[in-house]
Amino acid sequence: SIHVLSPLCYCVMLGPSGSGKTTMLNILGGLDRADSGEIVINGVSTRDYSSKDWDTYRNHRVGFVFQSYNLIPHQSVLSNVELALALAGVGRAERRRRATEALAAVGLADHVHKRPAQLSGGQMQRVAIARALVNDPPIILADEPTGNLDSTTGALVMETFHKLQKRGKTIVLITHDPGIAAEADRAVTIRDGRIHDGAYVAHAPHTLRGAISNLPTTRTSSTWPKGAKA
Repeated sequence: SIHVLSPLCYCVMLGPSGSGKTTMLNILGGLDRADSGEIVINGVSTRDYSSKDWDTYRNHRVGFVFQSYNLIPHQSVLSNVELALALAGVGRAERRRRATEALAAVGLADHVHKRPAQLSGGQMQRVAIARALVNDPPIILADEPTGNLDSTTGALVMETFHKLQKRGKTIVLITHDPGIAAEADRAVTIRDGRIHDGAYVAHAPHTLRGAISNLPTTRTSSTWPKGAKA
């Protein structure tokens, strides 16, 4: 079973290509279903979730950030961010207000009317982050968000994630970059579909430790690293 608690955690998943990192992220986000076991979020089991429950969870409890941005090229930046709200049935004026605020939060207030092709890679990724934020979900799931970026731009994007964490978001992020993993409160390695060696990062502030608890060392068991405390 997997227990995810929020707020204020930054957890990184590492592992070779094909190890199951993206599948794990998709399961946490309700895009895929686990073959067995249980996902518990803030003390609530998802075992008996209906399709409607999963829809509500994806729309309101979790935001996704993808490596390839997944922006609609013929739509403006503002319209791309508004899309999630439109799907949730939010009215036009409220969509515009919330999307504008989300873009301002990631430093793109001056780019709302541009198309994705007019932006840099780092700016497009920040649009994707704004889209993930626009419903104000407590959990942000990011699949290699710096994978297509140079190191300088990637650092700017990661600074955005750190600011989100300080605002009370739980961040679960996939990366191949050990430097990014070193900044996390917790890092786990996935190999062959199993989680191994979940561990705290030594420098993580005590108040941030334990926000994601009981990540399993196998698919069916959950254990803390020896001596770890929340």
